[in-house]
Amino acid sequence: MTTGAALQLSRDKLLQAYRTMRTIRDFEERVHEEFEAGHLPGFVHLYAGEEASAVGVCLNLDDEDKICSTHRGHGHCIAKGCDVTGMMKELWGAADGLCAGKGGSMHIADLSKGMMGANAIVGGGPPLACGAALAAKTLKNGKVAVTFTGDGGSNQGTTFESMNFAAVFDLPVIFVFENNGYAESTASSWSVACGDIVNRAEAFGMPGMQVDGFDFFAVHDAAAEAVERARTGGGPSLIEVKFGRFYGHHEGDNQSYRGKDEAANLRANHDCLNLFRQRVTEASLLESADLDSIDTEVAALIDRAVQDARSAPRPTPEQLTTDVYVSY
Repeated sequence: MTTGAALQLSRDKLLQAYRTMRTIRDFEERVHEEFEAGHLPGFVHLYAGEEASAVGVCLNLDDEDKICSTHRGHGHCIAKGCDVTGMMKELWGAADGLCAGKGGSMHIADLSKGMMGANAIVGGGPPLACGAALAAKTLKNGKVAVTFTGDGGSNQGTTFESMNFAAVFDLPVIFVFENNGYAESTASSWSVACGDIVNRAEAFGMPGMQVDGFDFFAVHDAAAEAVERARTGGGPSLIEVKFGRFYGHHEGDNQSYRGKDEAANLRANHDCLNLFRQRVTEASLLESADLDSIDTEVAALIDRAVQDARSAPRPTPEQLTTDVYVSY
């Protein structure tokens, strides 16, 4: 996969890409701190280190395109345009959180942004994306659906059935498999029978691409190709994004199944934000000062979001049964 097209993005698009990746990173790092301090209820799975995937894909979409996420969904939500303060409030269980405080970390959704929901069911996203893609094809509106699925979810029967369904009906759907090396604590090198997930594309008669998930430009170019194919009636595609996560499967995971220096090596040598900075400054597309300014703005945004979440009202007993079911 070449990375030439994304380097031709406008200055505004490049700044948007960096700002969104920085927002995801700072959101996740702050959530990590707040969870360790005991300020957050529930269960949290962090996306830090994987930002280039969500942003590289979603920069090719608009609000009417649909995405489905996983239990590790904060990055997908932010990349699709969900309100950061609303998300932070949702993690705090606030009444004015993005899902009225009833979704929490693993079930954030915002249909106004085409975000159909994070999903705690492994392999739960692909059938939903096929439904959205079938609706788009029926309405002939040129919209597409993307499902982000982990390497563990790639082994689920629901996923295989969805890929077959999408191929048979020639649906405008993209299956993005985010392979961070572990299905919870089980190495994908052991649990994925065909070696690389991308090899499964051929079995379903759809194009498949494997990309370096630390490289925003590689992900963006692969997604652009797949989205264009879907919008113009070319049917489904598969993209395998290979990278690693900075934290464990969930907050509190002791990560005894990982190499001692694995996460430290990822941060030092495979940080997608550092790689982005290096690429755009060496090519004189952006100045370091542009990116430093975004860093400052995003840090302030996350601080305000946390302060707002801490003081936001919690749901009352009378609100217990409201906002539980949504009609699509």
